Amino acid sequence: MTEGSGRPVVVGVDASPAALDAARMGWALAQAAGATCRLVHATPEAWTVPTVPHSFAAQPDAVNEATRQAARAIVLEVLAGNVPDQLVAGLEVRTGRAAAALRDAAAELVAEVVVLGGKHHSVLGRWVVGSTAHTLVRSLDLPLLVTAHTPMPVRQVVAAIDLSDAAAPTIRAAERYAGWFGAALHVLHVVEPLPLVPDAPLHFNDEEVYRRSLEHLEQHLWPLVKYPRATTGVTRGPAREGIAAEVAARQAELVVLGSHGKGWVDRVLIGSVTERVLDAPPCSVLIVPVPGPTGHRGTRASRTGGHGPVL
Repeated sequence: MTEGSGRPVVVGVDASPAALDAARMGWALAQAAGATCRLVHATPEAWTVPTVPHSFAAQPDAVNEATRQAARAIVLEVLAGNVPDQLVAGLEVRTGRAAAALRDAAAELVAEVVVLGGKHHSVLGRWVVGSTAHTLVRSLDLPLLVTAHTPMPVRQVVAAIDLSDAAAPTIRAAERYAGWFGAALHVLHVVEPLPLVPDAPLHFNDEEVYRRSLEHLEQHLWPLVKYPRATTGVTRGPAREGIAAEVAARQAELVVLGSHGKGWVDRVLIGSVTERVLDAPPCSVLIVPVPGPTGHRGTRASRTGGHGPVL
């Protein structure tokens, strides 16, 4: 089993069944990694709640405290008896937006990972009401684990890599988490078909891309895989479907992806495999943040191999 980092696991919770799943997963991960686990719930500030009378909103500190206490009672009702008592006792309720509260808590605790319960969002729903998980993927500088009714223990991990600078840190993270759980690991690359662009000259065909991808994997990426219970493989087709098929075939409990944290223009124009997987996760998903070549999350990273999906 891999030696743990000792850094805390921060779990974002509310009163939903998904949050209960996240709390269980966070606790199991903390136990496996020899770390502590902290539950954090965020509740809106008083002035942002439309049902709060104006006279009370003029006393924000008192209203915020009352709101936190009420939120604590609701969340505890869901968690109590379903996760260990010592975990429930440490529940922290913060005021503010969920993503910001979790980022702050993770930074203060120097956390290893933030864990959230996965909830399905349509593209329209995500843009209209937002998503804490998607917001954190774009802004968090440490791993984010989004759960999806994860059976325990974790026995199979799939790491999906592209041919960019994200591959190496994704492999390292996958090996670390697989080691903590004592799980088998399969490192996968999906070669996607070339996009069809009318009237655009084609310098490569799909077979050439596939051949060059295999060469790059053999020379640069497969040698990075050191985990004793790891295998490697390549498949062809759309990335999300290829990842889901591999997860199903191996009955994996966790899939690991790298994310470049692209800006909103990139996401609107070309999308993100990571975010598309999050919309309908085949299992729990660990997203590993990868800075661009300048060290800034908001820039698109260069692709060393020139092929494969940018996750």
